[in-house]
Amino acid sequence: MSQEEPQKKRRLRYKGTHPRRFEEKYKELHREKYPEAIEKILKSGRTPAGSHRPICVQEILEILAPKPGQTGLDATLGFGGHAVELLKRIRPGGRLFGIDVDPVEIVRTEARLRGLGFTEQELILRRTNFAGTPKLLPETGGVFDFILADLGVSSMQLDDPSRGFTYKIEGPLDLRLNPERGQPASALIRTLSEESLAEMLRFHSDETYAMPIAKAIFRVRETIATTTDLADTVRLALSRSASANIPESDVNRSIRRTFQALRIEVNDEFSALEQFLRVLPHCLKPSGRVAVLTFHSGEDSRVIRFFKEGLEGGVYQSISRDPIRPSAQEIYDNPRSKSAILRWAIRK
Repeated sequence: MSQEEPQKKRRLRYKGTHPRRFEEKYKELHREKYPEAIEKILKSGRTPAGSHRPICVQEILEILAPKPGQTGLDATLGFGGHAVELLKRIRPGGRLFGIDVDPVEIVRTEARLRGLGFTEQELILRRTNFAGTPKLLPETGGVFDFILADLGVSSMQLDDPSRGFTYKIEGPLDLRLNPERGQPASALIRTLSEESLAEMLRFHSDETYAMPIAKAIFRVRETIATTTDLADTVRLALSRSASANIPESDVNRSIRRTFQALRIEVNDEFSALEQFLRVLPHCLKPSGRVAVLTFHSGEDSRVIRFFKEGLEGGVYQSISRDPIRPSAQEIYDNPRSKSAILRWAIRK
């Protein structure tokens, strides 16, 4: 081989029979090249690394009833699983707008969806927060036939330790949906008082042990830089709590709730959601439909309130009275769907 000829770069190797680190999961991160491996992972009830399994797909399609020629909005594009099914049903002549605030994933998703044959005429992507939905209306002719919002954090974000969303693998304590804006969670906690931390844990995640966790975080806030730093701090706080013998399952739940509360605060999620729900009726055509997937009580209570106010105020003709949840089979196939709640409304 001549000195000028570049050597072929070999892919990452790992010890043992199964990869553990995110970047070593070569086949999972290249699903187009290894469909058999991906199918095996899906059948085992797991989500392949770097991907996401859409939730309540059939239920959403029944609610939104997309038809050829319609214009719709996927307000939380993510991996594009819902978008693919919606696009199939609005062909020919339909258009689907897809928006996402994450600058990392929207690029990957666009490449994947273009590779499936969806053109720029039928799939229009914009990087923006769903609270800015009204800005899209000049491009749609004024309104949408249907709108979908899946408020969950995507599996791509959860699985990638560099994004700082999971406590199971060490990574920077970031938690920003858009890493180009705002400050990471590690910086945020250094600005909060002990009382503010406790209030955040109660308000954003209904955390039972808010005060001992807040005290522990505040005490070592200058040294918390990684996801495992935060998880270890919460675990230690509960082991020393006056409430002795806290089950391990409760400890892990409190860790998840602490991460959830910080993520909501870092991204100002509730403010963005309320703004979206406030403008939503004005973005739908008469008899237009909206479906919203939520994953915790803070989101769901806001959807319920705005839908009820819309019904009482005469902007919605009907709303879901009861929550729609994933089937037992879907929860078995995709455990991450367990906490999902689906609600809908129809414009008057």
